[in-house]
Amino acid sequence: MTNTLISKAFIQEQGDGRLRYEEQLVTEELRSRGLPITFYTEKRIHRRQLALDNESLVVGDMRCVLGAIKQLGIPEPKPNDYPASLKNFMYRRTWTSTLEQLEIKFCNGRYVPIFAKPATRRKRFTGCVFESEYDLCRVYGVSRQEQLLCSEVVSWVSEYRVYVVHSQIRSIDRYDGNPNVLLDIDKVLCAIQALKNAGESYAGYAIDFGVLDSGQTALVEMNDGFAIGAYKIDKKNYTDMILARWEELLASAV
Repeated sequence: MTNTLISKAFIQEQGDGRLRYEEQLVTEELRSRGLPITFYTEKRIHRRQLALDNESLVVGDMRCVLGAIKQLGIPEPKPNDYPASLKNFMYRRTWTSTLEQLEIKFCNGRYVPIFAKPATRRKRFTGCVFESEYDLCRVYGVSRQEQLLCSEVVSWVSEYRVYVVHSQIRSIDRYDGNPNVLLDIDKVLCAIQALKNAGESYAGYAIDFGVLDSGQTALVEMNDGFAIGAYKIDKKNYTDMILARWEELLASAV
């Protein structure tokens, strides 16, 4: 993919020049494309010591990229883990709640296992299954008013991440479960088209699907492409995804 907007890149390093795997991939690919790279630490971006502009690509973890988004005047994208247009691909009931409401249910003796994760603030805590009030220790220190995305607990046989650029699949990487249990690709393609038709798609994103013990291919969650982990995807396609999404975000700057 030829880039016509980005003229330089800022890539996070962990100190002493150490790079995470994702940053290594992008660094190697951008160097092959001849794009100038400046490395930065998390401290520098939060102190606004980087000369960012509308031709700058910023690569790093969620905290760093969100810091860059704020500095550039880009409206922070809201998480859309369970897009409305993909409701029929969930194959499980989902709802919103709060930690307080979850706690009340357990205190009243309603011990139905529930999977819950933050609804609005990314990575406030890692999504997990809650089975009793004792599991609430996992979210110690988190406000009981924290908004949650909840779902019924289901049994995944295998799980895959599908990397998408401009509604085209670039890589399908298994990250958990039985390698012999494959996705229904036609269903995945239908989901990608549904996102596009509903205006819920991004220029670059990763969407996780899995196969349930019922044999159905179901949505696990959708992930924004600006700061998402790389599994087996190659450096070119991963970088294309990052770039496509970042250009889209820059175009939304106020």
